[in-house]
Amino acid sequence: MMPTRPERPLVDVMAPVRPRREPIGTSVEGRLIEAVTFGNPSARALVLAGVHGDEPKSVYVARQLVGLLSNEPELGDRQCVVIVPLVNPDGYERRRRRNANRVDPNRNFPTKNWVESKSRSRFYGGSTPASEPEARAVMGLVARLQPQRILAIHSVSNRQFCNNYDGPALDLARAMSAANGYRVAASVGYPTPGSLGTWAGLERNIPTITLELPSHHSRQRCWRDNREALLGFIR
Repeated sequence: MMPTRPERPLVDVMAPVRPRREPIGTSVEGRLIEAVTFGNPSARALVLAGVHGDEPKSVYVARQLVGLLSNEPELGDRQCVVIVPLVNPDGYERRRRRNANRVDPNRNFPTKNWVESKSRSRFYGGSTPASEPEARAVMGLVARLQPQRILAIHSVSNRQFCNNYDGPALDLARAMSAANGYRVAASVGYPTPGSLGTWAGLERNIPTITLELPSHHSRQRCWRDNREALLGFIR
């Protein structure tokens, strides 16, 4: 009688996956735009930060989230989350809202309401929609990932901090509000033609949250106040 081979242990298909880092594009000046992926691809959440270079608190919070999930992956409940901590590295290098072409990446998405604005405006959306590599990098990632929900982290002055939602994301905004205490807002209070929220949330029906951090709070407080809201968004 042939001896039986010991059975191989079953692979735990739900085991946490080590974070993977990959470039999704380059900026105007050739800096890498990098995505960090955690977990399995069954439930896909996308988190973006550093879209505006003069909002460093957003980058700090996103990097803290990367560090937290790297050290304690179980906190993400084994969901797939892709984090892009710095969409606009050229602007971040100069602490300037716009990219190296002096275009606001969050006004450069090819939405139905995109309009060419004055080039001197801090909200200048470029000469044509999707003209900027930073916006195209995000668009390419969304097309490939097909996320079930998107969170873009920004910061805002004048105490206008909020959980702003676009598309079918009201319940997400309310859940985040319960965790961070920020108000729920259907609008940030001014027009945003060519924005990610319009492009992804309103026109593609992807639940999209714009988390506006209070610029007058320290970056440490922004992270502390939003840690559970971010984990809740992922889960």
